Amino acid sequence: MTKLAVVLFNLGGPDGPAAVRPFLFNLFRDPAIIQLPAIARYPLAAAIAVGRTKTAQANYAIMGGGSPLLPETKAQAEALETKLRAAGHDARVFVAMRYWKPFAAETAREVAAFEPDEIVLLPLYPQYSTTTTGSSLKQWAGVYKGPGRVRAVGCYPTADGLIEAHAAEIRRVYERAGRPAGLRLLFSAHGLPQRVVDAGDPYQAQIEATAAAIAARLPELADWQVCYQSRVGRLVWLGPSIDEAIHRAALDDKGVLVSPIAFVSEHVETLVELDHEYAAAAKRLGVTPYLRARTPGVATSFIDALAAAVTDALGRAGANPYGPWLCPAGHAKCACREQERA
Repeated sequence: MTKLAVVLFNLGGPDGPAAVRPFLFNLFRDPAIIQLPAIARYPLAAAIAVGRTKTAQANYAIMGGGSPLLPETKAQAEALETKLRAAGHDARVFVAMRYWKPFAAETAREVAAFEPDEIVLLPLYPQYSTTTTGSSLKQWAGVYKGPGRVRAVGCYPTADGLIEAHAAEIRRVYERAGRPAGLRLLFSAHGLPQRVVDAGDPYQAQIEATAAAIAARLPELADWQVCYQSRVGRLVWLGPSIDEAIHRAALDDKGVLVSPIAFVSEHVETLVELDHEYAAAAKRLGVTPYLRARTPGVATSFIDALAAAVTDALGRAGANPYGPWLCPAGHAKCACREQERA
């Protein structure tokens, strides 16, 4: 039987207070994040890490001192492996994190020891960006030296199971709150500097496609918009920010239900930013109710979508999208568009 290795990629997160500074340094020294030569990027990354360590440690303290991202990703890996084995695959699912343990090099050694015939790289970023999927796939290409034919799932922003998982959770939260009137649905995603998108990154287009696909299943929540969180620095970032969206809701006398559609696991940006910082901002502005839908996690429909994406990738070469999405022309940094030019 063909041996199949699936590698789930995610950003990673510090597993304790002492890991916060090196995690931040790893994040900001990535050339996909700060686009400067290494001689300038490394000192800048070190300075940013030092400057943000105390604030970040305080945020992680709210969650017990470390990020829950790794255990949540391991749970997804276990669920996906069970699904693939039930479908008849001799499969093992591995986890590789970009900025903290387990690093890609460590996972690459584990995959090589498994001696797979086929490898499917599956980023847990539904929407492709050079700063996430692109960075993870590039790093893997540099560290994996073992056997197996390698394919990748470039993105899956409108995959049916992903959309259903988000829609079902939004509906659950809405109904549990008593179906409040005057509610605005905010689809929140991690922001990107505008110049990254202007250079051809397809992330914004894919975020908007995810939001539209979810909204189409929720006609009872016709008032919706996309917004972005986690803005840092002085660059112009994608907008509107979630701060601006909440302020607008206050002016319009609306409550909000926030759905984080760029994330598939709970972590600092959902459990702290959304559940504490933005919830407090909404309270100050009199925005009520303030509701938050959880990420897909191990929802059956989402795990089914991941399994289907793996099966689909086995019949292709390179890094292809899964589902009905294909980036429009003009997104030069899209993985599938790059393949077309190759």
